[in-house]
Amino acid sequence: MRVDAFDFDLPADRIALRPARPRDAARMLLVQGSKGGLSDRHVRDLPSLLAPGDVLVFNDTRVIPARLEGVRLPRDGDEGEGAKIGATLHKRIDLRCWQAFVRNGKRLREGDVIRFSADVSASAERRFDDGSWTLRFHGEEPVELLLERAGQMPLPPYIAGKRETDDQDRSDYQTMFAREDGAVAAPTAALHFTPELIAALDERGIGRETLTLHVGAGTFLPVKADDTDDHQMHAEWGTIGEATAGRLNAVRNAGGRVIAVGTTVLRLLESAADENDVIRPFAGDTSIFITPGYRFRAVDGLMTNFHLPKSTLFMLVSALMGLDTMQAAYAHAIAQQYRFYSYGDSSLLLPDRAGQGAS
Repeated sequence: MRVDAFDFDLPADRIALRPARPRDAARMLLVQGSKGGLSDRHVRDLPSLLAPGDVLVFNDTRVIPARLEGVRLPRDGDEGEGAKIGATLHKRIDLRCWQAFVRNGKRLREGDVIRFSADVSASAERRFDDGSWTLRFHGEEPVELLLERAGQMPLPPYIAGKRETDDQDRSDYQTMFAREDGAVAAPTAALHFTPELIAALDERGIGRETLTLHVGAGTFLPVKADDTDDHQMHAEWGTIGEATAGRLNAVRNAGGRVIAVGTTVLRLLESAADENDVIRPFAGDTSIFITPGYRFRAVDGLMTNFHLPKSTLFMLVSALMGLDTMQAAYAHAIAQQYRFYSYGDSSLLLPDRAGQGAS
């Protein structure tokens, strides 16, 4: 499909720079199948919009302070200070090595040392065709401890470009389910959940499960191709345990719905599902790219924030609900002053039936 089919105009003032407080006070647009239309709700209404026996699936990845600012140490023969280098870690290679998107990366050569703080440094090992580098951190301390000292939370560029990252973001940009270190972007659909909302969901008889997908910075990369067939999706690592897969299959077999909380959860569940619509245990990379025409095998609905124009995530929600439906939903959200993107409001997408959105 043509990528420009997924374009829309978004006023700059619709981009949220801080989350709603309390988190579950955010607005939520209910988008139902072809006959259900649109309904303006709030996140705290979620228990009344789901049925006993349904299950919500959350991503328990934890965002690490993966954005670093440093200086390339002078090489032999250099005069003065080295070049300033910015790095956003993207994907773990091994215990001490990460792939990173690098600002001013053209000033690096293999073997250069970047100092991020007095006691945190790394060597540039290899440059990839997309301009990213592998960085190998020095010393013996776990890289996560080094990042806690030298790193900042990797806010999306549409927020970080408008204000400074601060200490409040260390909690704001983390979900209440965060357990497993490794993400460099938050699974933002779950930012809206509070203990009070979870208690209400429990009382309603709505189950919950967790899986892990370490969200990479590639989630913010623009689609540069003119046609979706020519886009190369970034890979992210995830895992679904055998017991979790079994319980989710049992929910669907009993007539309940599996509702993914966030596109990261949906992508991993769909990666783990076989051609018979059975969710299998999974551990490894996924680069699944979901566009209209895809047949969903594992999920019956999706709770997600509002996404960027021409993004892979807007393509995904259009695949679930139909492009016409999502264009109408986003036009409604813009007109009704919904707040967009990572710190913005939410939507609950419930297609007519599993595996089929509106045409």
